Amino acid sequence: MTSFGLLRRNTWRKPARTLLMMLSVAVAFLIYGLGQGFLAGSQGSGGADESRLVVQSRAGRTQPLPVADVARIAAMPGVAAVAASARIRGFVETEKNVAVASAVDPAAMAGIMGAELGLTPTLLAGLDGARDRVLVGRALMTAQGWRIGQRIALTPFQVARADGAPWSFEIAGIFEGTRPDTDTYFMIARYDYVNAARARDRDSVDGLLVLPRPGTSPGALAARIDAAFASSAVPTRTQSEKAFLEAMIRQIADFGLIVTLVTAAAFVTILMIVANTMAFAVRERTFEIGVLKVLGFSAGRVVALVLGETLFVFLVGGLAGLALAEVASLLAGADLGLALPTGVLVRALGVLVGLALIAGLVPAGLTLRMLPAHALRSR
Repeated sequence: MTSFGLLRRNTWRKPARTLLMMLSVAVAFLIYGLGQGFLAGSQGSGGADESRLVVQSRAGRTQPLPVADVARIAAMPGVAAVAASARIRGFVETEKNVAVASAVDPAAMAGIMGAELGLTPTLLAGLDGARDRVLVGRALMTAQGWRIGQRIALTPFQVARADGAPWSFEIAGIFEGTRPDTDTYFMIARYDYVNAARARDRDSVDGLLVLPRPGTSPGALAARIDAAFASSAVPTRTQSEKAFLEAMIRQIADFGLIVTLVTAAAFVTILMIVANTMAFAVRERTFEIGVLKVLGFSAGRVVALVLGETLFVFLVGGLAGLALAEVASLLAGADLGLALPTGVLVRALGVLVGLALIAGLVPAGLTLRMLPAHALRSR
């Protein structure tokens, strides 16, 4: 019989026990997949680009930047493109139904994030018909059940209109994220319309998105920008887009630490369960292992059989758990921000193999300590 045949027979010697171990591993990796998927998808932080820079007032989001800073930063060496944004955060119909509109220069935004958001020339042309038109991200569109051509009313929390009425927008099109973790839970409005209609803080923006030229260090460019505005009326704070989004999420809670603690508890539990169960299974086969050694099986080959059996249990259970997490990310609704990009899945496979090898160390060690003579006397 081949080694694979032995491994297969040993694995399914007690099918109920094997299936329970696989189920335990599947639950642990379902928790891991959902947690990592949330971190990757929430607020688009997983899809954020570390090379892009976000410029804000050093005093925080409550103090806007002059829109004149856009031209000044665009003229700096090493800057490829700049896009300014003024955010309108409000609710639609009920106060629990929160939505966000980013008022931008559509062409400038397309120059930095056009490929990532799928802002095609045809889609951007839809904003030209009227200044109050918006493009809505697929996630927000799906969550709200809106349709193209529909007019929506956004009641702002802070950025009020001069006439006191809610912001009224007509949906001109839908933009799609090119990656699962791209944030599309917002809409893109025209800055000229919002700037002209708002009650205060005209000719100002909440932040700027800066794209460095190829070969330009983002960190060095960020330092130059902050140095250039250090003595201005509104000093700036420049950081990578990823750092900016992660800091914004941490203002709510350290989700990364919470997810790490939960998944660590699940993995420690599953390690104890599988290692103990496999050790028990190896002790049950003491006589058989003794026979294998008498027949000439090397210690390394016996250890490989035990590790292979553990790895098989983890692979089947772990892949089943990750598959369930992928299904959950597709069915849970885009507003939950679940996404499982390729990087998360590759990292999960590495964790899976590592845990399998760790769980197999104890039962594999038991086989090394078994002397054939003692093993044969066990029956």
